[in-house]
Amino acid sequence: MSNPIVSVDEESLRGDIVELVRKTIQDTLNALLEQEADEMVGAERYERTADREAYRSGHYKRKLVTTSGQIELEVPKLRGATFQTAVIERYRRRETSVEEAIIEMYLAGVSTRRIEDVSEILWGAGVSAGTVSNLNEKAYRSVEEWRGRPLSGEYPYVFIDGIYLKRSWGGSYENVSILVAIGVNGDGRREIIGCAEGFAESKDSWKEFLLWLKGRGLSGVRMVTGDKCQGMVGALEEVFPQASYQRCTVHFYRNVFSKVPKQKRTLVAKMLKAIHAQESREAAVAKADEVAASLEGMRLGAAAKVVREGCPETLAYTDFPMQHWTRIRTNNAIERLNREIRRRTRVVGTFPDGHSALMLVTARLKYIAECEWGKRRYLDVSLLDDGEVEAWPKSA
Repeated sequence: MSNPIVSVDEESLRGDIVELVRKTIQDTLNALLEQEADEMVGAERYERTADREAYRSGHYKRKLVTTSGQIELEVPKLRGATFQTAVIERYRRRETSVEEAIIEMYLAGVSTRRIEDVSEILWGAGVSAGTVSNLNEKAYRSVEEWRGRPLSGEYPYVFIDGIYLKRSWGGSYENVSILVAIGVNGDGRREIIGCAEGFAESKDSWKEFLLWLKGRGLSGVRMVTGDKCQGMVGALEEVFPQASYQRCTVHFYRNVFSKVPKQKRTLVAKMLKAIHAQESREAAVAKADEVAASLEGMRLGAAAKVVREGCPETLAYTDFPMQHWTRIRTNNAIERLNREIRRRTRVVGTFPDGHSALMLVTARLKYIAECEWGKRRYLDVSLLDDGEVEAWPKSA
């Protein structure tokens, strides 16, 4: 006798399981909300005690999106107290991440129809074209307000750099440059002060960027740290003529390494670091001459030339308090932001236009700035006025 054939409707079974999970999540969260409300009022529902200070006042409904679909929460209302819940706060972060993902898809050029399909797959609930449009408008407005906010106070140290992303243009692909600036404010904390699109890291792009920062209130700039870019240096001299230019030592090392065989780079790295380990400009200059001579003795004349010509630009930091040196002579702070931007935009690949690239980068920088980044004091800027360095004129 043959075994009976069992037919299973997989699609129906999958739907039943998802619904079961969704209902379980909904019931569990509602039970947690009731428990939190009981703890706040000091009594269970309908229980009367002499010590209670708050009373139940019904419920209001709230919808939340989970990985198993949309659920409906019955949030308790209280009289005599404000109901605060860790459950809602935890899932509010979930809602924010969903919104952020939808916005990023839109900025990356994904169609609203495709976003509906993807959101259904990922979160169990689709979003309408109207929702996508509203989120997009909300994001643009919020991001632009943050990007163009006024800058107040002085920023003695500024770090600037550019990052290249891909955009489509007339059926082909080209680079779009996003210029980013970080400032150390009067409290010694880092602050993301600017982000703008540049057609290239040319003098005109940098000048426009620096003038935009200045127009928003950037002042008190004593030193600007950046990569070796003639356009940037020339623009800096015009817009902030009283600020020193510090060439990032890490980028300087890379420029030297490009003239050194791989098997000798470890040794050369130690030689270069010895220059910036000196405790005065004079000692650093003397060490640089010594390193250049040693490189010439190693038959690395091209590397020696880079050291002789470029090293003076890497020593501007020595005019400032020694306690600041390790943090102001490199662009490491902004490079970390660039890595985060690349990580976030790598999945996009090519943007539909430069503005979309700028909006997504700015949205990410805004998110970083509003989290823990920059809340700790980065430098003790009071040392600038303690007589450890000569009085420095304020930038115009």
